[in-house]
Amino acid sequence: MNYRDPRIKGIIFILITTIIWGFQAIVIKLATGLIAPANIAWFRFVLAFLILAIYYAIKKPAYLKILRKPPFYLVIAAVGLTINYLGFNYGLKYTSPNVAVLVIQLGPISLGLAGFFLFKEKISYRQAFGYLLVGVGLLLFYFENLSEIKGDTDLFSLGVVLIAVAGLGWTVFAFFQKVLTKTYPTGQLNLFVFGLPVLLLAPFIQLDGFVGLSPLAWILLIYLGLNTLVAYGFLALAFKYLEASKISVIVTINPIITFITMGILTFIEVSWIEPEVFTFKIIATALVVLAGTIMAVVFAKPEKQRDVRGFFKKRN
Repeated sequence: MNYRDPRIKGIIFILITTIIWGFQAIVIKLATGLIAPANIAWFRFVLAFLILAIYYAIKKPAYLKILRKPPFYLVIAAVGLTINYLGFNYGLKYTSPNVAVLVIQLGPISLGLAGFFLFKEKISYRQAFGYLLVGVGLLLFYFENLSEIKGDTDLFSLGVVLIAVAGLGWTVFAFFQKVLTKTYPTGQLNLFVFGLPVLLLAPFIQLDGFVGLSPLAWILLIYLGLNTLVAYGFLALAFKYLEASKISVIVTINPIITFITMGILTFIEVSWIEPEVFTFKIIATALVVLAGTIMAVVFAKPEKQRDVRGFFKKRN
């Protein structure tokens, strides 16, 4: 394997992000039982921003200029990510990790469609079939989980809607992030993307909610903050080397990681998280998603990419 190949680098970077996200929903589910969802989102951005800002203030002070005069598309991206974090946290409070990571796939699926129709990225017939398998598998998995719902269906439905909105927010973020990686360093972009949500979420937080938190709650908050810094750092790097359609498909692996982890936790009957319901159909459709993901990546052909900024130039 040639690790100098830009496509290989992109795949490695997005796989790291995907693995991190595979455990994220479980940790957030635990955290929402101890901390207000808005507080969780705000703290994650605060910690990620402070670490990145301190680093660049020492190593590359010029990067801080983007905080004073950000490009318009970056503001849109930051707003999209804010919606993603807030919607996902509140939605997960009313659903389960498995359902949450399924519905949030509306994000990468929409990003893949943006890659095909807006970025003019080409796909092979085999890759297209793999992408189709991903879509069908996710759809079947969704309905199978809906059939197993117990409890307050209204709150569950609200949670699903919030997570769907969060997925579309992620699409907005990822779309414009990809455009900007053509002209800006990824770390500089993330500096603003982490910073603006701190201000946008400020009206929703409750500072007294951080008073008296248990050591476990602080561990979860710090973990999620570092999760934001590392996962989105590698995601931004992946956008430099890989097409949006391929990134969207690889990201769909993260539900499989969540399902397997929740399956193990359900099997050993842990008491600190509500067990998931698994059926033969759930397992089968999960395998369909995984098979489609592998096909979409393996049969992808390297293409000469267009400058995605041309999409916007034509409309000015």
